[in-house]
Amino acid sequence: MTHPALGLAIAYLAGSIPAAFIAGRVAGVDLRNHGSGNLGATNVTRVLGWKVGLPVYLFDTAKGAAPVLLLPAWLGVADSRGWALAYGVAAIAGHVRPIFLLGRGGGKGVATAAGAILGAQPFWAPVVLVVWVGVLATSRWIALASVAAALCVLGIALVRGEDVLWALGLAAVIVVRHRANLMLRLAVRRAGEA
Repeated sequence: MTHPALGLAIAYLAGSIPAAFIAGRVAGVDLRNHGSGNLGATNVTRVLGWKVGLPVYLFDTAKGAAPVLLLPAWLGVADSRGWALAYGVAAIAGHVRPIFLLGRGGGKGVATAAGAILGAQPFWAPVVLVVWVGVLATSRWIALASVAAALCVLGIALVRGEDVLWALGLAAVIVVRHRANLMLRLAVRRAGEA
């Protein structure tokens, strides 16, 4: 039997595939120097349009879902549930700190986390999506919607008593990755009110 830890490396490498960077290069643009400078689907859409951004989003989502859904069976791991969750986290880590870009310039992890949620807890996904869309519609702020959705995942986990540590980890990554954006936006708002 293959050692299940091998799946962590595979998931990390899969998560490290920088779809946004590749899409930008194909278009002749280094997205790290345009828009928000972030290598995620949102910045791709902002700079190159939704026709490029949507495939990047779908790819980044698949990076989170595929390791959760496929690796445990493929590797024949005994504790498939625990390892499946770990593989999702490894994929997110790869997206955030991609080895193919020397650990720099990754995305914020939202799409890849969404994929991991779809793979691990598909029945949670509609609720999380409603929260994300609702907050985005009322605030027009993607970062806030993403943080709200991440906290929603944690809330569902706590209420149901399932995968709490995993949900806490996902929420922590999303909040930390959006922290600078949130602080800047709040500072600008306060300055405008002063």
